[in-house]
Amino acid sequence: MAGAANMRPLLAASLSRQLQQPARRAFTTSRQAQSLLAQRRRAAVQSNLLRPSQPFRRGYADTPSNPVDPELKQPPKKSRFRILRWAWRLTYLSAIAGMVYVGVGIYEAKHPDDQPDPDPSKKTLVILGTGWGSVSLLKKLDTENYNVVVISPRNYFLFTPLLPSCTTGTIEHRSIMEPVRNFLRHKKAAVKFYEAEATKIDYEKRVVYINDDSEIKGDMSQTVVPFDMLVVGVGAENATFGIPGVREHGLFLKEVGDAQAIRKRIMDCCETATFKDQSQDEIKRLLHMVVVGGGPTGVEFAGELQDFFQEDLRKWIPDIAGNFHVTLVEALPNVLPMFSKNLIEYTEKTFKEETISIRTKTMVKNVTDKYIEAESTKPDGSKVLEKIPYGLLVWATGNALRPVVKDLMMQIPAQKDSRRGLAVNEYLVVKGTENVWAVGDCAIANYAPTAQVASQEGAFLARLFNQMAKTEEIETQLLHLSDEQGKVPNGEPRNKIFADIKELQKRLRRVKQMGPFEYSHQGSLAYIGSEKAVADISWMTGNLASGGQLTYLFWRSAYLSMCFSTRNRVLVVMDWIKAKIFGRDVSRE
Repeated sequence: MAGAANMRPLLAASLSRQLQQPARRAFTTSRQAQSLLAQRRRAAVQSNLLRPSQPFRRGYADTPSNPVDPELKQPPKKSRFRILRWAWRLTYLSAIAGMVYVGVGIYEAKHPDDQPDPDPSKKTLVILGTGWGSVSLLKKLDTENYNVVVISPRNYFLFTPLLPSCTTGTIEHRSIMEPVRNFLRHKKAAVKFYEAEATKIDYEKRVVYINDDSEIKGDMSQTVVPFDMLVVGVGAENATFGIPGVREHGLFLKEVGDAQAIRKRIMDCCETATFKDQSQDEIKRLLHMVVVGGGPTGVEFAGELQDFFQEDLRKWIPDIAGNFHVTLVEALPNVLPMFSKNLIEYTEKTFKEETISIRTKTMVKNVTDKYIEAESTKPDGSKVLEKIPYGLLVWATGNALRPVVKDLMMQIPAQKDSRRGLAVNEYLVVKGTENVWAVGDCAIANYAPTAQVASQEGAFLARLFNQMAKTEEIETQLLHLSDEQGKVPNGEPRNKIFADIKELQKRLRRVKQMGPFEYSHQGSLAYIGSEKAVADISWMTGNLASGGQLTYLFWRSAYLSMCFSTRNRVLVVMDWIKAKIFGRDVSRE
């Protein structure tokens, strides 16, 4: 038994060795197979390298080898659309940057900084009006130099070139209005604004009498405002040339209220014309729209009115389709006299295609509630007086002096020969005065009474006033240095003061080198209907005249860029889009 027990370990060890031998043989066989496979692979690689006609294709698991033949090199593939991809990236990056810029501008416009109060020790500069000239002056004036006071019966600036579009609902009137306080709050120093009518300017006493004409009045509705310097920019009112009935029966196109009244009158005429049992003659009269004045305002309104009928009115009120008619009356031989001859002919041709009648060489003599009496000149020189019935009469011609301007002219002897406005010199100073300036339609500076002229006059006065303030500051410093140099001993301190005096004198000469006002005509634009416009643009030493639909796009972009603020531009674009998609509103307000 003991011997059997001793044999068991021996038998177990022998059995273990017998079981391990097949595993060792299998492992050895596997290693031999791997070695043989590696040898065959190396032989195949060498064979392929020696035979370039049969290129070797390696697997993804193999390591890349350096080819001997340069033809086997694969150049990196270049993207065909790399330029387009970069252009697209730049486009949306520019769009994002533009949105950020506009957003920052809107935020800054809504969050004005605190302003220091006006300094009573400084000169008081009073500005009358919030038209093109006055607002252009305020935009560029450094209000820290003066105690600035603005007086106007309206507390907003109106972008008048787009006012004809408001009469038909293409643009809402608030889209072209910019509250005065919106930009006055962003000036360096606070500016006082009074919504009031300037009723009288007393030049001897240096005061302006103002009156609160609003419906809500307080205990104080009349007062005076003293001034050291005065800028008159009250504009002009509509001229009727003494023709009876114009002011009683006609409508003007100068203010927001005028555009609203015209819009209401258009719909009144259309709805009344469709009244039950209305006679045919009365329908034709009610639907005959007469525009007096062949300037840009009259032409643009006639084009807008015809567009309103073609695109909206006849669609929603088909009963008026055969009777709606627009007539433009002009006393001169042609319309748009400030444009080149070929653009005048193009405008007349376009109006003929749009069925707008043009009555040139026709002068209105009398206006009643249902017709106008006009004297027309025939080609042979004979004159004929005729009656022209109308439903709507828009008077878009001529400017007249406001009463406050007439009264000021009567106080100044040098203005006795002036009839059309305040005569000014080359620096826009009212002749016969020392501290009164005039800009815009109320001033006579030998230029056409346009918004472009008034805007440039206002910008000129801003530069003039800013330089006048610098001049006074430098002269005060010179006086102070002159006193000091007499008190200091000779030597280095005195030489330093002399050097400062010479430098200030150089600055003073540069500041005083400002020349007189010179108007730079940038061109004229006018919309003529059917999405067409005419443009007479100053180019190099001549003019570039164009007309058509491309010019219409230029007309829109130009007026959009000239809008006062980003807010106005966004609102105008939204109004254009809304009118294009949904059409104009034909409801009666």
